[in-house]
Amino acid sequence: MAEQTPTQRKATAKKAAATRKRNAASSSAKNTKAAAKGTATTARRNTRNTSRSTSSAAKRTATSAQRTASTGADAGVLRVEALATSAERAVLIPVGAALIARDNVVEAVKPYTSRTTAERELNKLQRQVTTDLKKFERRGNTARNRVRREVKRTRTQVERELRQRRNQATRLVKRNRREAERQVKSVRRDVEHQVKATQSSVETQIGKVSDQVATTLT
Repeated sequence: MAEQTPTQRKATAKKAAATRKRNAASSSAKNTKAAAKGTATTARRNTRNTSRSTSSAAKRTATSAQRTASTGADAGVLRVEALATSAERAVLIPVGAALIARDNVVEAVKPYTSRTTAERELNKLQRQVTTDLKKFERRGNTARNRVRREVKRTRTQVERELRQRRNQATRLVKRNRREAERQVKSVRRDVEHQVKATQSSVETQIGKVSDQVATTLT
């Protein structure tokens, strides 16, 4: 192999240096490209995840807002419907009352709108009045008979009590009279006994005095 000249060695060294430089640049470019690709992939992944998270949060927020708005709207609708119902009832109640009163008047007047129905209604009323009068009469008779029975029963009871009291008074008078007569007889017997005893005592004393006088004179 021929020995290279200094010029050839320089050229070879430059060529080798250029090759190494080119290889280093190519490797650096590859590494940079790979790093850039990884960074881009990570960025895309992060962006996609962030986008998904943001989208989900936005959807949840929108759903919550929609639900809140729907609830508020429903509450407002219910309040409006309640107010409308109250207002409608306030209007319908007097109207219904007036119509019912009118119907009652019409029903009350209807039997008298023609001669036939008026006569029929009057006959019915007359029969009703007659029935009521008979009922009242029967009730009055029943009440009168009941009062009479009460009066008779009360009078009988009073008369019985009077007879009982009179009999008791008569028996009491008789008993008191017999007791008085017995006491009078007893007192009279006592007086008679006392008189007889006194008379006997006086006669005895007189006899004694007479004997003493006779003894003294002799």
